[in-house]
Amino acid sequence: MTRAAVLRSQGGELAIEDVNLSEPGAGQVRVRLAATGVCHSDLSLADGTLRTPLPVVLGHEGAGTVVEVGDGVHDLAVGDHVVLNWSPPCRQCWFCRHGEPYLCERAAAAPQPYGVLSSDGSQVYPGLNSAAFATETVVVRAGCIPVPPDVPLDEAALLGCAVLTGVGAVLNAARVQPGESVLVMGLGGVGLCAVQGARLAGAAPIVAVDPEPAKAELAHRFGATDVLQPSPTLAKRVRALTDGRGVDHAIECVGRAKTIRTAWSCTRRGGRTTVVGLGPVTDEVSFNALEVGYTGRTLAGCMYGSTDPEVDVPVLLEHYRAGRLDLAGLVTDRIGLADVGAAFDRMRAGQGARSLIVF
Repeated sequence: MTRAAVLRSQGGELAIEDVNLSEPGAGQVRVRLAATGVCHSDLSLADGTLRTPLPVVLGHEGAGTVVEVGDGVHDLAVGDHVVLNWSPPCRQCWFCRHGEPYLCERAAAAPQPYGVLSSDGSQVYPGLNSAAFATETVVVRAGCIPVPPDVPLDEAALLGCAVLTGVGAVLNAARVQPGESVLVMGLGGVGLCAVQGARLAGAAPIVAVDPEPAKAELAHRFGATDVLQPSPTLAKRVRALTDGRGVDHAIECVGRAKTIRTAWSCTRRGGRTTVVGLGPVTDEVSFNALEVGYTGRTLAGCMYGSTDPEVDVPVLLEHYRAGRLDLAGLVTDRIGLADVGAAFDRMRAGQGARSLIVF
């Protein structure tokens, strides 16, 4: 029997319930979770900003130990440590074959039922095909990235989303070069990872923006040279830090029209604004017909940090071992499974970086 946090209605409370997991089928792996991060995407699925079938077990930023493998899985064994990959590429579609596995057209296929609730026999679905708000889960083989046993699983869990997305947005999507200036809008888990990514890239200055003053210390620790709060004069203040031009790169990690527009306004002529945050389809950004061409700026989206987890997780682990990447410092709250609702409340209030469920 598996304990899971089940969401039965959008905007409703998560209920801790017993779920009967099916045995792993061909090409599947059963994982006992050691830790799972609480990501803003989980909150967006819970409140209806992003769509999901219901009832659902959310959670996708997880790491754990393989406890069973299905037929055809020969490169993982019981006892192996893995990080979950919530967007496993098929390696066969046009995007995968052209070097963009993070845009795989089959990775977001409709999820299959996760298990059967012992209470009433209804089906439960896996949020983002991972269902990591549970003591155990069953995922496809491509949804598991092996990690060495010397890496603590509670820290490795953060690699599965926040680190890949935030660091990847800077290194892979924006391709920031040494000496270029970077602005990061929003200092949640992903935004703080983007700050670390900017430091890894050798960017200078690194300007971080968030309305919560308490996050300034974290941002400075991870590499920010300047930490500002949103204001009507933000673009002017950013230009003052960049010889009057604006930043070479703005990384938007909030997913709101207002912050996307602000990030764009803080970007220099010829610079690049990379949008990482995911917002509702009803929140529209507008640009006038003159400014797009006249400023020569690039506005680009970024999915999953433009990463291939099978390639990028080992690279991130090299940074981690060398002390260049701080994973433990991202965790501001260690919680139990029953505390996910409180973690969502902190996220709504803009408090803390990552809440981590430790099983």
